[in-house]
Amino acid sequence: MTVHNFHHKQPFTLESGAVLPELHVAYHTYGTLNPTGSNVVWICHALTANSDVMDWWKGLIGPGQAIDPEKDFIVCANILGSCYGSSGPLSHNPATGQPYFHSFPKITIRDMVSAHVLLRQHLGVQQVKLLLGGSMGGYQALEWALLEPTVIQRLGLLCTGASESAWSIAIHTAQRLAIEADTTWQDDHYAAGAKGLKAARAIGMLTYRNYQTFVRTQSDPDNEKTDHFRASSYIEYQGDKLVKRFNAQSYWLLSKAMDSHNISRGRNTDLAGALALISQPALIVGITSDILCPPEEQLFLSQHIPQATYHEIDSTYGHDGFLIEFEKINRILKSWMC
Repeated sequence: MTVHNFHHKQPFTLESGAVLPELHVAYHTYGTLNPTGSNVVWICHALTANSDVMDWWKGLIGPGQAIDPEKDFIVCANILGSCYGSSGPLSHNPATGQPYFHSFPKITIRDMVSAHVLLRQHLGVQQVKLLLGGSMGGYQALEWALLEPTVIQRLGLLCTGASESAWSIAIHTAQRLAIEADTTWQDDHYAAGAKGLKAARAIGMLTYRNYQTFVRTQSDPDNEKTDHFRASSYIEYQGDKLVKRFNAQSYWLLSKAMDSHNISRGRNTDLAGALALISQPALIVGITSDILCPPEEQLFLSQHIPQATYHEIDSTYGHDGFLIEFEKINRILKSWMC
């Protein structure tokens, strides 16, 4: 599937008041919009993913799966601030003709959702049958459900929360410190901050999995070893892998956006009150071993969203379970959508 690019040629005002002179949104679609426009499934992706959702969530999306391009019109848009085609640090500033790099303005989850809305309008989508997101994708879904309650029909929320926790903010701060320790991170070139990004990814990997996962999969059978441990090699590999496909300035920017996530901000209520405003039926899924966004955050959602259904998956995969346990998620989603 070829990636598409939506070019919004009008100024785009961010929540901060900063203005982008134009907006680009990279996106993928799968399937065909039916005559009534009632078969749209919109998927919001997480931190370092892209709009090609059938690549990174192929176990959940495909013929015969809960989300089926033979029946559904599936849309996934690359988030604002990313480095996969949407406006972000690597895109060109029309005022200078050069990439923004570190000068790209700070953004919020609500800014990402505002970009999604412009794309929705461009595609002629009047209603979204199911809005689905895991982790940071769930942040977008929650904000969008509140912004356009008559457009969004149902919500699927996995390993996500109503606001960024102090725990996650602390993790992101540590990751940004790692990036900032790389003296190149603010330089005007595509590889700026690469070593810092590798270290930030290493920190992140510790939260995407957990103690049990690392002990089970990365322990060394050689009791005489004093260096070059399997767990160390794994972390090095994951860091290098991200550096090859992502950008440090985007990572820094997007981690700031996650920190700003709080659906009660500006709504003259607390988190419980904001969740009570969500009128759509919502499927909420937690992973027992998730230490980044633990089940207590999904339980809070289910307790305060009026039409919520909660499922907890017993899995050892931690936060990444929402990407890995697709067979269990498929069964839950199919049953709930009936």
